[in-house]
Amino acid sequence: MRLGTLLLAWSLAAFAGVQAGDGSYPAPSNVRGAEYPKIHPDLRVTFRLKAPGAQKIQVVPQNGGLGKSPYQMTRGEDGVWTVTTPPVRPGFHYYHLLIDGVPVNDPGSETFFGWAKQTSGLEVPSQELDFYEAKPAPHGEVRIRYYHARTTGTLRRAYVYTPPDYDANPKARYPVLYLQHGSGESERAWTAQGRANFILDNLIAAGKARPMILVMENGYATQSNAPPSSAGRGAEGFPELVIRDLIPAIDSAYRTLADREHRAIAGLSMGAGQALAIGLANLDKFACIGGFSGGLREFNPKTAFGGVFAEPAGFNQRVKLLWLGSGVEDRFYAPGKAAHQALVKAGIRNVWFESPGEHEWQAWRRHLADFAPRLFR
Repeated sequence: MRLGTLLLAWSLAAFAGVQAGDGSYPAPSNVRGAEYPKIHPDLRVTFRLKAPGAQKIQVVPQNGGLGKSPYQMTRGEDGVWTVTTPPVRPGFHYYHLLIDGVPVNDPGSETFFGWAKQTSGLEVPSQELDFYEAKPAPHGEVRIRYYHARTTGTLRRAYVYTPPDYDANPKARYPVLYLQHGSGESERAWTAQGRANFILDNLIAAGKARPMILVMENGYATQSNAPPSSAGRGAEGFPELVIRDLIPAIDSAYRTLADREHRAIAGLSMGAGQALAIGLANLDKFACIGGFSGGLREFNPKTAFGGVFAEPAGFNQRVKLLWLGSGVEDRFYAPGKAAHQALVKAGIRNVWFESPGEHEWQAWRRHLADFAPRLFR
């Protein structure tokens, strides 16, 4: 059996018995029992909705991997609307339905918090990649940790991945990676959309990454004393929250190696900007920093991030890893690569990683799979 066929069959194992005669199958992101959206062997996708009273329905992609323009659905005599797309890219894609001008979620799909709201998501399995799938290997746990933050004066929630041997080895302590989501998403994104827990499970099982704790918090935070009319996107208090509240909460609740040598921070898009800003401003707290598709526009190594790159030798001695990456079709690709080249010219040691794709989860999954094995070695 060819590798692609084997991986596809393995990806569909959970849906045994529901594959149609033409080889199509329900998307793994469907709600339980839903036949549609349905994925075809050539990666075309069929959407279906019963809405006899509707006059016009479209499937609206919200990132390029599913398509660039809305797909017009066709109404059958039984009031069932359908459309089949051209082949789409593997990975996770946000979308919604537009019914007579009203945006709604697809009742056949699970919803995910993206675009600052609950929205439909479609997972299209890859016939070539399996590094983010739930393989038959030891699995870590994704835990929810509530804590009170002085910065915001509110109860906060972090998602925390502990590696497979965490409970079995009560005397062991672990390094920590703080990993941030993008704009309009939440602390659930890296596990629900990004499959970060399975990526780490597989890397650890293969001996490619050191067992580590992964912390994912909501990147939106406003200081408790901020005026109601303060401008910004509601994330201005997050750097203070990470240093003042989140790190102490994690170090007190989990068996961490609580020093800069064993602490890393990274993120995607908005989270990339946050990770770079927080990490580079707090080198007494972080030795490894990663920016996935963002945070590097109009970059000048002499002045960027408070002049932290002004002394290359000192920076290279303190920072074990500065990792930058982007999808080659991403709008952040050009500024990111230019920043990498400027850093190299300035004598700053850094890693540049290119992946296929746009500003989308399939690229960020690849980013994490390259970044995590470089940590804490």
